[in-house]
Amino acid sequence: MSHTIENGSMRIACIIPTYNGCDDLSRLLDSLEYQSSEFDLFVVDSSSQDGTQELARARVPNLVVIPGSEFNHGGTRQMMIDRYPGYDVYVFITQDAYLEDIDAIQRLVAPFMDEQVGAVCGRQVPHLDAGPLAQHARLFNYPDVSRVKSLEDARELGIKTPFMSNSFSAYRGKAIKKVGGFPVHVILSEDMYVAAKMLLAGWKVAYACDAQCRHSHDYSLIEEFRRYFDQGVFHAREPWIRQRFGGAGGEGLRYVKSELKFLGFSRLYLWPSAFMRNALKLVAYKLGQQEQKLSISSKKKLGMYKRYWDSPYTEKH
Repeated sequence: MSHTIENGSMRIACIIPTYNGCDDLSRLLDSLEYQSSEFDLFVVDSSSQDGTQELARARVPNLVVIPGSEFNHGGTRQMMIDRYPGYDVYVFITQDAYLEDIDAIQRLVAPFMDEQVGAVCGRQVPHLDAGPLAQHARLFNYPDVSRVKSLEDARELGIKTPFMSNSFSAYRGKAIKKVGGFPVHVILSEDMYVAAKMLLAGWKVAYACDAQCRHSHDYSLIEEFRRYFDQGVFHAREPWIRQRFGGAGGEGLRYVKSELKFLGFSRLYLWPSAFMRNALKLVAYKLGQQEQKLSISSKKKLGMYKRYWDSPYTEKH
């Protein structure tokens, strides 16, 4: 795949972290092939064993391979920015997402016309085979109204102000450098961390609803629990985010009400599952917030990103 680096006046790098996702990556690369926007494409692979690495080598001009043990949500992305400096915009897409609209990346980077915008979050719509609960999660978190947010919006939006997802996002190179880049010490939510830092530094963060990717997860109950445990760990270790932007309490209740309305009486049989899932998420999140009282082996069992606990960043930062 060959793209020139000029896109109007912006030089764009598109970075995809991969790990054992050969079929997903093939689908994503196919969708990137027809983008109207021009960019340089990079893949950073965590030593995949299923053909992902070979596929990337055959189709992508720039491939970086790292040991799986060295992957870090923030650190690996920052390594790619450091390795390939000089781009005006860095677009990040995860391997299990793909683009249906040929103008998706062009629309994702369009908000950077405003010099104060430091980061842009695209809209995620559910995969075509997503279950009802996964469908609702995307519809709730990714509405069909675009918005540019500043720190002043925190009074209204709370924790949603720095909301960002690196499944489909873009960052101004200059802005991410000014806030110190992606953090290496967080378990996940490196995207929210950077967005929060940008807002506090006076940048704006945009949500572009017309820049869409397909991306969703049909998590099992245990996967959901583990993911929310890690979210609790993140917020416990970065208390400044909730202190500055507010907690997620009211948001959780709004989510439950929205989910039941979405399911409706026609899918009443899913209500018990929805209640149990949301209760488990709350328990997992609260448990994650108390992680300092748990042993490393317990945290590995309870959380999704187990390798984090082997890293030097597990000491309270």
